[in-house]
This record gives sequence, C-alpha cells and structure tokens, in this order.
Amino acid sequence: MGTAPIAVALDAQKIEVLREWAWQTQEVVSTLKIGLETFYRNGADAIEVVRESGCDLFLDVKLHDIPNTVAGAAAALSRHAPKYLTVHASGGPDMVRAACQELPETLVAAVTVLTSLDDQALAEVGICTPAQDTVLRQAASSVAAGARAIVCSPHEVARVRAEVGGGIILITPGVRPAGSVPSDQKRVMTPKEALDSGADLLVIGRPITGSPNLKEAADAIAREMGAA
Repeated sequence: MGTAPIAVALDAQKIEVLREWAWQTQEVVSTLKIGLETFYRNGADAIEVVRESGCDLFLDVKLHDIPNTVAGAAAALSRHAPKYLTVHASGGPDMVRAACQELPETLVAAVTVLTSLDDQALAEVGICTPAQDTVLRQAASSVAAGARAIVCSPHEVARVRAEVGGGIILITPGVRPAGSVPSDQKRVMTPKEALDSGADLLVIGRPITGSPNLKEAADAIAREMGAA
C-alpha cells in the first residue's frame, strides 16, 4: 500500500481493468474507491480487488433514504468493513446518525454539495443559499450526528476545517492536476492547493485512470502534492 493521500476512483466496466488499475497504483496511493456504478456492477468482486491490493477501502455508495432504511443498508455493508462509507448529508442528522451507529469502526463520510453543482444549479433545485454556506451547515450538522469524515469541494475545505475543527477527515473530489481539464467538475483545485487548504484525502479518477501509465500518473500527482 502506498502512502500518498489519494483515493483512486476505480470506475471501469470490467473487473480485469479494476484489478490492473489497483495493481498499477497500489504502491503509490493509500486508498482505492469503489463508487456506485462499480459497486452495482461488480459488487463483492470489486471489493475483493481492493482487499488484494492492501489499500484502504473507500465504499462510495452515498446512502440517502429514511434513517431506518439507511441503518439497514449500513448493516448489510458492514461485512465489507470499509474504512470509509459515504452518506448524503442532505439526508439529515438522524439519517447520518443511523449509519454511524451501525458502522462504529467505519469513518462515515457525509457528502455535502456535489462538486458537479454550482450556485446556479443549486438554485434550480430550490437551494438559494450559496454552495459554501450550504456545505458548512451540512458539515456541522453531520459531525454533530457522528460523522467522522466530510466530503466537500476543495473550495470549501478551509472553511469546513474551521467549522468542524481537527480530528475530522476532510475528503475532496474535484481535484485536477495543474493543466488538466475539469471535465464535469465545476469547483476544482490542484492537488497541492487542496492539501494546503486543509484536505486530508484527495479523490482522483480520470487524471490517473485515463493515463496510459497509471503508476507514473499517480507518482506525478504525489510529487505535485509533495507526498512522494
């Protein structure tokens, strides 16, 4: 297992590709992330790939339902013993608390405003406060309910750190190496900027997995972060 605080997003259709990606990056990064698409398609097979790598398992399934249903889902996922499990902060404190109670050994990570959304997109769904203010409220509420990690844009990470204090793991998607394209992310920073702002773990997908040599790409980002 590597030491760079990077969670590589394993988003591929074939389990053989997931295994190759894990093999290429495991010596550089600390964490491998299984998202919704991969979990729904490959399930326990994808999780086994992460286990074989020795990296931490980040199960990014973003639970969001009534508290009782989320508690049941979290209990069902407990057999996988993920280090991180995501829930949507917008589900409310009772829902976040339900997941935390079922998974006391897991760092339940509350996902605040998705990095694909900006203020205009939020307004279109009836959230008329700025994204940063919404993130801060959701983060504070989730931590009070027992969440030990928060997922937020790197643009909010410094304010979230000031809000929740130390001891809470801040996870940031929306990270792109200098010179790369943002794709569908709207609130982005470079890896070094995100770490300097207070992030603990950076979620990075296509800048690594889209490279012909994943290890070299991960190494380059780790060096950019000062983590190599």
